[in-house]
Amino acid sequence: GLPGEGFAFPADLVRGMAGQWQARLDPDGTAPSEPVAEARSTVGFGLFRDGLYPLRGGVTAELRGIMNALFDTYLSAHAAPAFPTAEEQARMASGQLIPGAEAAALSDDRDGGQKRADILRGVFEAATRDAGTPSMGGAAPTVMIHVNQADLAADQGVGWIDGVEAPISLVSVKQALCAGGFQEIAFGLRNEVLALSTENGFFNRAQRRALAARDGGCTIPGCTIPAAWCEVHHVIPWYRGGKTTIDNGVLLCWYHHHTIDTSGWQIRMVRGKPEVRAPYCYDPTRTWRPGGGNRLRARQAQPTLA
Repeated sequence: GLPGEGFAFPADLVRGMAGQWQARLDPDGTAPSEPVAEARSTVGFGLFRDGLYPLRGGVTAELRGIMNALFDTYLSAHAAPAFPTAEEQARMASGQLIPGAEAAALSDDRDGGQKRADILRGVFEAATRDAGTPSMGGAAPTVMIHVNQADLAADQGVGWIDGVEAPISLVSVKQALCAGGFQEIAFGLRNEVLALSTENGFFNRAQRRALAARDGGCTIPGCTIPAAWCEVHHVIPWYRGGKTTIDNGVLLCWYHHHTIDTSGWQIRMVRGKPEVRAPYCYDPTRTWRPGGGNRLRARQAQPTLA
């Protein structure tokens, strides 16, 4: 007779089951095909459209596994239920920690794809700062952004990145200048260079190590992005006279740095340490509390090796 309706399975599950059966029926078939797949693996960019460059290509199963492990590590840390430790409970009781703020800080409107993109960005930015990364012409990989000083002062116009045909907004330019520093170049009428300043607003490696030891990672409570992936934010903006010093810098992940002026989170420095104030929806008292994630700060202050 005719078969019954049976069970309905999602297409992805059926595809996975088919792959498992193929591997069982032909156990020697996977190894010969791997070199072919590796030779075809590629990553590239499509044409700029709607503000984005589409990523195109394909990766091997091994690389997919590595990427999944990296994404899952940080995404699961965001999604995990909060069970405060005894130390965290003590900090809550003393008013140093906002009850529930760790979970609230991560209740942003980004979907999984956006979070994975931000994690990938953090990985690439960390690689550009790593001492083991190959240099280009004796210098570390550096993204060069060009902007007219008059446009920047008037808060109008756009910036341009070397090797990228699409412009970026002045908001992104200012964020990049805040995190990466800048040099002023004066041009003559024939486009000749008349003067070149030294680097300004750039936190060096020694300063970053000190900030990493102090903050432990992104300063916003509950954010799990590690210090190596963070940008350094000028608490008093450089364009308002803020200095590039440790007592005016805090570590922020790209997302919290990009949204610091619109998210409602506020940061100030008190005796060289960051304090944060959560948005009203997370903390109606709007109380300033110690920021950063270094657990050593909860203990009695003492010299530590970084």
